[in-house]
Amino acid sequence: MEAFAERYCPRCRAELELKPAGGGDRPVCPECGYVVYRNPAVGVAVIVRDDERRILLGRRAASYAGKWCIPCGYVEWDEDVREAARREFAEETGLVVELGTVYTVHSNFHNREKQTVGIWFLGEVKGGELKAADDLDRVEYFSLNQLPALAFPTDEAVLAALRADDRG
Repeated sequence: MEAFAERYCPRCRAELELKPAGGGDRPVCPECGYVVYRNPAVGVAVIVRDDERRILLGRRAASYAGKWCIPCGYVEWDEDVREAARREFAEETGLVVELGTVYTVHSNFHNREKQTVGIWFLGEVKGGELKAADDLDRVEYFSLNQLPALAFPTDEAVLAALRADDRG
């Protein structure tokens, strides 16, 4: 049960056994039948560009320190994905955004311990003051042709798609 931290059933406390379930081996309780599923977390990011078509990126302060990303964060329990995107963006950049359409969705596999499904929204700044906070220590606009070192492979894919859209 290396991939799973759970050893005991959260319902009846019996020791879990590894059994085939749902297309793979999963911990299953032999007493009550409870199955432990390992699901990815949901992440949200907002793509904001200025009048010169540069993109707003943030430099990470803790995890992936020194590398840059599209401002992002996690959806909380009982939180709508759009509200989470607006909240996370404001927490990290100080800016209030209006969300547009979903630009793209990707599965993130770069961290085996915490896999996510990311949703990137297009956004437009409606207020606030640009200031790095929370997980970021800097925020800055960059040309899509002169990007800093990025933290996440999926952001690289999103930015490549934006570059292609600009050419098309």
